[in-house]
Amino acid sequence: MNESLKMGAVYEYELVRDGVVYDRWTEKNLMPLEGLNHVLGVTLKGVTQVTNWYALVYEGNYTPVNGDTAATFPASCTETTTYSGATRVAFTPGAVAGGTVNNSASRAEFTFTADKTIYGGAIVSASAKGAVSGVLLSAVKFASPKSPATGDILRVTAGFTLVSA
Repeated sequence: MNESLKMGAVYEYELVRDGVVYDRWTEKNLMPLEGLNHVLGVTLKGVTQVTNWYALVYEGNYTPVNGDTAATFPASCTETTTYSGATRVAFTPGAVAGGTVNNSASRAEFTFTADKTIYGGAIVSASAKGAVSGVLLSAVKFASPKSPATGDILRVTAGFTLVSA
C-alpha cells in the first residue's frame, strides 16, 4: 500500500490582557502514536469513542515526541495548573465538514491566576488537571515561549484536518 492519510491540527493562539489581544500566533501539532491509534481504533475497530476532550498548557521546556501518552505527558511537560477553574479547559469541536473540525465557535480559554512562562499545549481526554489517564490526542510546543501575567487570557482554537496524501 502506497497511499496514506495525514491527520493533524493547527492551533491558533491569542493572549488577551484587559480585553485587548496583545499576541497572536499559529502552531502545528504532533499527533502522537496514542492519538493516531485512538482515531483508527474508533473508526475501524470499535474502540470506545471519547466524547469530551480538554485542552491543557505546559510550562516545561519540553518538545513533544511520538511516544508521549496521556500517562507520561503531564509530568514530562510540567503541566500548568495555575488558571481559573477546577479542571482542564473543555475543547468543544463543532461540526465536521470537508475533512476538518475545529472549536472556533467555542474557543478554549485559560485565565491565568499567576504569572507563567508557557511553552506549549495539548488536547487530552481526561478532565482533571495533571491527570495521567485517558488519551493524548495532540501536543504542540510553541516556536517561542509566552509569558502571560496574572489575569491574562489565553484563547485556543484548534482545527483537525484529515487529508488523503
